[in-house]
Amino acid sequence: MRKTWLILAGAAFGGVGFVGLLVMGTFLVAGNMANGVGKGAVGLAKGAVPAAYQPLVQKWGNLCPAINPALLAAQLYQESGWDPKAQSPAAAQGIAQFIPGTWATHGLDGNKDGEKDVWDPADAIPSAASYDCKLAGYVKDAPGDQTHNMLAAYNAGAYAVIKHGGVPPYSETQNYVKTITTLEKSFARPTQRVSPSKQAAGAISFAQEQLGTEYLWGGDGTPEEGGRFDCSGLTKAAYDTVGVELPRVANDQYNAGPHPKREELLPGDLVFFSDDLTNSRAIRHVGIYVGGGYMIDAPRPGAVIRFAPVDTPDYFGATRVTGDGAEALSEAAKKA
Repeated sequence: MRKTWLILAGAAFGGVGFVGLLVMGTFLVAGNMANGVGKGAVGLAKGAVPAAYQPLVQKWGNLCPAINPALLAAQLYQESGWDPKAQSPAAAQGIAQFIPGTWATHGLDGNKDGEKDVWDPADAIPSAASYDCKLAGYVKDAPGDQTHNMLAAYNAGAYAVIKHGGVPPYSETQNYVKTITTLEKSFARPTQRVSPSKQAAGAISFAQEQLGTEYLWGGDGTPEEGGRFDCSGLTKAAYDTVGVELPRVANDQYNAGPHPKREELLPGDLVFFSDDLTNSRAIRHVGIYVGGGYMIDAPRPGAVIRFAPVDTPDYFGATRVTGDGAEALSEAAKKA
């Protein structure tokens, strides 16, 4: 299977000169890489959590063995997209989406200011971690994965997990568990090299075909738009061609998979740029890495899709897109 993929990658890059050679060499190295970070990771990826909340998530994400900071971050992202004022039609409130009855019982005064405020992340984030750990205790004797059962209890209630002997057969709950455990990888700081994407060659091939096309703000490449793109429209369309549906905007695309280090970049990785290097929500630009320190991007109005260097002062980081990661983002968007 890997050999076939490498042959296809070579075909996709044939005729692109030095960039094609760089890509092929990098893919050959990639074939020996190990799988990405797993469940036990406790470090947070660079900027994945907004700077204002990162210390809280890092601290409280280590409260009990059933959670870790990356898992807690994924849960908060899925619940509210980091919006401390979020409110659902079911009256769930704040960054952790507590319903009033649950908050009344399980809310904490996390910042010790004498008030338990569901709208204050300094209270709500510790409360979410504490509630997760309590739920893990309630379902500790249920068969199956402890963390999966804890997340299922958060969504469907501990009784449902106990009754069904693990994650209950409810599609909403099963999707909730899968979404968060998949998104966990995008919030975790990898401790090993992450596996290369098998869709990368096709995505780059599409991007190469757009070289020289004029930029269009908000462009998705439709016939009505003259086949023009903006930066995230290009990356989304490139991965659409290989069956991976990315979110529309760059700062959400950052969560579509794990984050390789700069020296570990492979062709097909998305590379991101920001004026705030502590906060992925502030990302303002994205391109597709092609090897040798270069990307293909749609830069700005009045310019065209081009090759450009990635090593600039506003380089934020990279994401190795996975189908599961992109699908989890879609599920998170439905919840939000």
